[in-house]
Amino acid sequence: MDNQVALDALVAKAALGDMVFPTHADIALRVRRALDNPDCAISELSKLISAEPILSTKVVSIANSVAYNPSGRAVSDVRSAVSRLGFTTLRSMATAVIVRQMEGMAHSSEHLALAHRLWEHSANVAALARVIARHVTKQDPEAAFFAGIVHEVGGFYLISRAAEFPGLLENGLEAWHNDTEAKLGHIVLRALDVPENILGAIESLWGGYLAMPATSLGDTLLLADQLSPVESPLAQLSGMGKQGMLADIELLVDGETLTSILADSAEELASLTAALNS
Repeated sequence: MDNQVALDALVAKAALGDMVFPTHADIALRVRRALDNPDCAISELSKLISAEPILSTKVVSIANSVAYNPSGRAVSDVRSAVSRLGFTTLRSMATAVIVRQMEGMAHSSEHLALAHRLWEHSANVAALARVIARHVTKQDPEAAFFAGIVHEVGGFYLISRAAEFPGLLENGLEAWHNDTEAKLGHIVLRALDVPENILGAIESLWGGYLAMPATSLGDTLLLADQLSPVESPLAQLSGMGKQGMLADIELLVDGETLTSILADSAEELASLTAALNS
């Protein structure tokens, strides 16, 4: 089957609501809904998170990362981690678990390797976006972090359903960036109730235009994507890759260069990326 035909079929199925998410995503979605309740108690939220081992482990790990624990005072229980992170970051973590579980929906070792590489890319982009938002674009760091986590969710869904279209990921993906990524990405992001400001930032990424000076949430995500040391394997398959080279981007921000800002944040970036990959 021609790749464009296969991709169009996948998008059409998703648009009709014929979507498949991880079977263990239910608790993460329940946590997301609980966080939307302004009367949600930390004690009840902690119990709900503790019922999902992957999510509870991730929450404690992120809470102990340098990004959220600069003092070095580690926590070992979910309630303390919840109190430290706050509801906004917890939304990101609940969604991260869903996205990470989509990695495991791949139906072959080759596709699983692609999904794993795509998650490594997403983790690096999320960590970079949080640092860039705080120090460069002056955007909400938590919104940038969340955008980085979910910006490739359409790609994860593509990999999870690729077995239905033999050869789709082996024959090149030039058609992926011909609006298909945006079409499928929109559908999956809306199914996950991703906020409009995050969707707008990801749309800027799909558009590929980086404004200078970089100031918006979309610029933040574009910078993080370009600077990620781990490239998206789907970008490589589609011929849009950077050929393993970091983007040649340098900015002057309040008398400092972007390179020096990232160098000063190296420990934070490494800690946060490791926590997301754990």
